[in-house]
Amino acid sequence: MGGEAGGANLPIPIADLTEIATDACDAALEDVQSYDHEQVGQWSSHIINTVLQSLIEATTPDQPDDDAETDNPQPPPYRFNVNCTIIQQGVTAPDTPESREKVGKRGMHSASGAYWDVSRDGMWTFKYPNAEDKGLDLVLNIVWFGAN
Repeated sequence: MGGEAGGANLPIPIADLTEIATDACDAALEDVQSYDHEQVGQWSSHIINTVLQSLIEATTPDQPDDDAETDNPQPPPYRFNVNCTIIQQGVTAPDTPESREKVGKRGMHSASGAYWDVSRDGMWTFKYPNAEDKGLDLVLNIVWFGAN
């Protein structure tokens, strides 16, 4: 689930942002069973780097054929900032009759603000829906700034 951003200034469509974020989280947490404080930094780095690489690739203009031989590639039209927050949900006993949705959940609120050019800059927040199965809450915040 993602927080909707204004449509006029999106670097790529919301569906593509959602796919990039989901794929990065799926890949980083593929073999994860539960929260592991020793590994969470690696998970976050993997997710952030994968999202950044995907966003840069998706927004960098193709080189015109006449510029293909030059060493002057066009820069991406946006600069990105990706923040990844991973929180351990409360511990639940496997034999507890209550569902994970009712037992061991902690409150979480995240907010961001910025001063920018609303015609080309923006942010989008994504809560990874598959994290709950691993006893986690995972929120990505993607911020973009028009580079030109």
